[in-house]
Amino acid sequence: MNWAFFTYNKSMARKKISEFRAKTILYKSLQKNYSGISINADDSFEEKILSLSDDKKYVVKVDQGIKQRKKKGLVFINVGLQELTDKIEALKGKGFSHFLIEEFLEHELESEKYFSVERIREGKRISYSLQGGVDIEENKDSVKSLIIKSYSQIEEVANLLEINPEVFSHLLDAFDEYYFSFLEINPLVVKNNEIHFLDAAVEVDSAAEFFVNSAWSSRDFRESGVREKTHEEHEIEKLKENSPASFSYEILNPNGSILLLLSGGGASLVTADEIYQQGKGHDLINYGEYSGNPNTEETYIYTREILNTLLDSSAPKKAIIISGGVANFTDIRSTFKGVIKALDEVGDKLFRENTKVFVRRGGPHQEEGLSMMKNFLEEKNLLGVVSGPDMILTDIVTPAIRWIENNDQ
Repeated sequence: MNWAFFTYNKSMARKKISEFRAKTILYKSLQKNYSGISINADDSFEEKILSLSDDKKYVVKVDQGIKQRKKKGLVFINVGLQELTDKIEALKGKGFSHFLIEEFLEHELESEKYFSVERIREGKRISYSLQGGVDIEENKDSVKSLIIKSYSQIEEVANLLEINPEVFSHLLDAFDEYYFSFLEINPLVVKNNEIHFLDAAVEVDSAAEFFVNSAWSSRDFRESGVREKTHEEHEIEKLKENSPASFSYEILNPNGSILLLLSGGGASLVTADEIYQQGKGHDLINYGEYSGNPNTEETYIYTREILNTLLDSSAPKKAIIISGGVANFTDIRSTFKGVIKALDEVGDKLFRENTKVFVRRGGPHQEEGLSMMKNFLEEKNLLGVVSGPDMILTDIVTPAIRWIENNDQ
């Protein structure tokens, strides 16, 4: 078993999926059926409710990636069949649209435990506590953590949590197989030698959708925040809908100092991860990427929109990182023409706002594209670094960070 499988730090590709989908995957990995019911407020859900037994009690909760739901009044427990519709309507009235119904499990509060796994640079970090439940934040001193290096560590933690080590191992296998970045089960309850995940939260690497054979998809993503998408994010969504190429864009810190114009999902993840590793994650304005050989006009529109976000930032110095792997078929010359056109429209503003551009790119027509970009940036006094694939992909991050940290103009 490869315990070092696919490691990386907390990056911008991490997306929360619904609790329903997370539990479906987890229970399947243990060869158990999951009986929870997913409810979408836009659909007619009365028929789903009528399929349930009227001699059981249920839990109803919002399923939108929100932490501490019980403390926020977004969970109802010990609910009878006749009350389910009213409870869902009450949650809908608070503005929510995705819900989960599960059978209520009677148990002692003292049996609730905490367990999580997170993928970090060093491997998989497991955290656990014998005091789980809604008060885990107050009991954070009871939480122990370790980096998994051997099966004996798995056995040790499993025994402490009163879980069969093989079951525990299956959970970690599922964590890898389905490209989880983070898994939290709180509370975890073992009753009559059966393991129960009363609440589960999972984040996945969104770039891995192709590899999980529909176990989860972008339809399962859940955003816990209430932030409205910006005009730029909406415009890029429109661009994506009308192009065979791929475009994604998400604003992280509108007043950050580092703007990413990245090509290719894998290269984008690695670049963003390197910024986090150097302690500058809070300076990231955005995460996103373009790929699939967009034409000049499409690249121009994409760049124009994300530059609007950069210009709105209040940061005193700014860096644009234009980077990506060595493309197989994306025409560097063509895409750079679109990028340069967008930069040219706001070049004077970028200069006045202490902006430099840092480029690392390779692929078809790279010599012409890189030369064209360097000449333009020199002319506009925006030149930071321009390099081809002779530079290691992540090395472009260091001079960009050095620029924003340097107090000299």
